[in-house]
Amino acid sequence: MESLITMLPTVAKIATNDYVGFTFFVGCMAMMAASAFFFLSMNSFDRKWRTSILVSGLITFIAAVHYWYMRDYWAANGESPTFFRYVDWILTVPLMCVEFYLILKVAGAKKALMWKLIALSVIMLVTGYLGETVYRDQAQIWGLISGIAYFVIVYEIWLGGANKLAREAGGAVLSAHRTLCWFVLVGWAIYPIGYMAGTPGWYDGIFNGLSMDVIYNIGDAINKIGFGLVVYNLAVIANEKA
Repeated sequence: MESLITMLPTVAKIATNDYVGFTFFVGCMAMMAASAFFFLSMNSFDRKWRTSILVSGLITFIAAVHYWYMRDYWAANGESPTFFRYVDWILTVPLMCVEFYLILKVAGAKKALMWKLIALSVIMLVTGYLGETVYRDQAQIWGLISGIAYFVIVYEIWLGGANKLAREAGGAVLSAHRTLCWFVLVGWAIYPIGYMAGTPGWYDGIFNGLSMDVIYNIGDAINKIGFGLVVYNLAVIANEKA
C-alpha cells in the first residue's frame, strides 16, 4: 500500500490567494467541458456545420491540454508559462481564423481568405514570441510587426473581403460574423497589453509590472469558448430553418 502511495503524483498546494493558479485550474476545466459539449453535439447538425463545430471543439481541447501543463508549471516554478502560452496560441489562433472562413463558405468564401488570415495570425504570434522571449532588447520592433499583422486581420474582417462576404450572406451569418469580429477587436486586445506589460519599451510605466496571467486566463477562456458558442448558435439557427 505504501509503495502504491509513493507512486501517485504529488499535487502542489495552491494558496488561497493564488488567483493565477486558481484561474489556470478553472480555465482548464471550463475548456475541457466546452470541448465535450462541442464534440458531443456535432451529430445534431447538418454535415456542412459539423466541421465548424469540430474546429470549435479542437480549439478548446487544445487549450485545455495546454492549461493543464501551464497550471503545473505555475505551481512548480511560480513563473508565467510564456512558452506554453505561445505553443497554445500558435495552434488555436489560426483555428479561430479558420472559423471565419467556415461560416462564410455559404457566401462563397474562397480558401485564399482562410490562408490569408492564418498567415497573418502566425506572423502576429511568431514575432510576438521573438520580441517577448528571444530579442527582448528589440521588443518594440517585434511588437510593432506583430501589431501590424493584428490590425490587418482586424481590417480584413471588419472592412475587407470577409466583411463583404458576411454582408452578402446577411441574416444569422452576418450576425455571427460581427460577433466574432468583436471578439477579435475587444477580446484579443488583452494580448498586446500583456506583451507590453512583459517587455521593456516606451510604454514602461503604463503597463510595466502589471501581472497579466489572471487576465490572460480569463480572456483565453472567454475568447475560445465564446468563439465556439457563436458558431454553435449559428449552426442551431441554420438547423431550425432547414
